[in-house]
Amino acid sequence: MARVLVVEDDQFVRSALIRHLTEASHTVRSVGTALEALREVAQVGFDLVVLDLGLPDLDGTEALKMLRGLTDVPVIIATARDEEAEIVRLLNAGADDYLVKPFSVEHLSARMTAVLRRVRSTAQDDTGDEGALRVGGLAIDTLRRQAVLDGTELDLTRREFDLLAFLARRSGVVVSRKELLAEVWQQSYGDDQTIDVHLSWLRRKLGETAARPRYLHTLRGVGVKLEPPGEPPL
Repeated sequence: MARVLVVEDDQFVRSALIRHLTEASHTVRSVGTALEALREVAQVGFDLVVLDLGLPDLDGTEALKMLRGLTDVPVIIATARDEEAEIVRLLNAGADDYLVKPFSVEHLSARMTAVLRRVRSTAQDDTGDEGALRVGGLAIDTLRRQAVLDGTELDLTRREFDLLAFLARRSGVVVSRKELLAEVWQQSYGDDQTIDVHLSWLRRKLGETAARPRYLHTLRGVGVKLEPPGEPPL
């Protein structure tokens, strides 16, 4: 099942979506504004976002562009606009799919299933062997728990390896400290300093510093991402 963020300012529609998705065993969080959505995405890891365009604070298209600046999480647009040119513009702006209001929750579920299946299939194709990850000159074998940088094997602790492998699976995506704490440390709460210390150790072994990053890029107040050298941080 998926972790879903519902971005919808109509309380009636919002409640109906939350109820249906929860009954379908999804984990659901909901907000009513674009800025709240950006904050949630920066702090929590989601599998999919359902984004209404008629939000009170920002136009949904602008919200979509800002979301794409933070993450590549799949986004399904919920819109009352059915003009072909508008739909094409939304898809070009980074939407994965769209639904024209009014729509049934069954229709939404079917679209969600299709999008998630496509995204997960693409992710597996990108890695080839699911145990092999590559980011620039960094090669990670999750089955043998080995990491090699430019032909030299890295001497990593268990936690450093887990942290590096998790970020490599999300290469190019900004990951919040809260998500790192939950997924790598398996804790629902804790001290950000623990993560910062491990990131510092990991940077040292990757031959870089926070001031002059090559692979690990920190976005103050947002999170951290791993990407190949030469790709400037967002």
